[in-house]
Amino acid sequence: MPGTPVKPMLATTGELPTGPGWLYEFKWDGVRAVGDLAADSLRMYARSGVEITAAYPELVALGRQLAERADDAVLDGEVVVLTEQGQPSFTALAERMHVREPGRAARLAASLPVTYMIFDLLRRNGEDLTGWPYLRRREALEALGLGGPRWAVPPVFPDGLATYQAAGEHGLEGVVAKRVDSVYRPGVRSPDWLKVKLEVTDDFVVGGWRPGVRRIGGLLVGVPAPDGAGLVYRGRVGGGIGAAIERELLAVLEPLRSAGSPFVGTVPREDARGAIWVRPEIVVEVKYGQRTPDGRLRFPRIRRLRTDKSAADVDAG
Repeated sequence: MPGTPVKPMLATTGELPTGPGWLYEFKWDGVRAVGDLAADSLRMYARSGVEITAAYPELVALGRQLAERADDAVLDGEVVVLTEQGQPSFTALAERMHVREPGRAARLAASLPVTYMIFDLLRRNGEDLTGWPYLRRREALEALGLGGPRWAVPPVFPDGLATYQAAGEHGLEGVVAKRVDSVYRPGVRSPDWLKVKLEVTDDFVVGGWRPGVRRIGGLLVGVPAPDGAGLVYRGRVGGGIGAAIERELLAVLEPLRSAGSPFVGTVPREDARGAIWVRPEIVVEVKYGQRTPDGRLRFPRIRRLRTDKSAADVDAG
């Protein structure tokens, strides 16, 4: 029904596909949002179906532009906050996501504006386009000529590997590959859309751990401070800790228990609560998605214990 938000189609995680029949988009580190234009008014909805129009007053002008090009329409895209370098910052976006009070939303729109990255068109002039193949929907979307200071229709690319490499060079989260003949399946997580995240592997020094369901619920890791006095905190790593690696870690960490934290500055309260501190001598290899602006690891998981490295060998970056 007009005015009812469409439940977004979701991508599955997979390897980068190759060959004909695929197009590639950058993956934006933001929140999914459906824009519904009806009666010349644009309403925005979260993936859950909750209306979020009030949170993003800077998108009101998009509704006016869209109304000049269509009687009604439904858009699918991602709301992001871009840094000065043009990279999405989920940390910055978190300040905007749950704001509903108009005055505060307006102030934040001026100081921390969002950009709506539009990548699909699901309805236009009363016609349901979800049964159209992806390529045809993209052509219809691009034909609208949408563009403004706070919204854009990012390009799609035919070369998956080049797109993936470009995403890494520009500090983006990854790539979404879409079959050119795929229809839009509301609410379905489909293999016709594949998300391929960029991941980085680095070495970190263990400064402690927090107990959880297992004896080690999460490692508290960091890198050597520039002056060599202590560690700079980089986050808590809970992923990848199975029974075998937990035994390895406990064997080397238990003898290094310490009365105080080896980290320079304050470790976040939720990470420090109940922490068991150790002398910073053990190195682990961690795989993660990206770093937040303050250097914390996103989606980290341990890969292995680096018995071949000392803390002095770890890069202080």
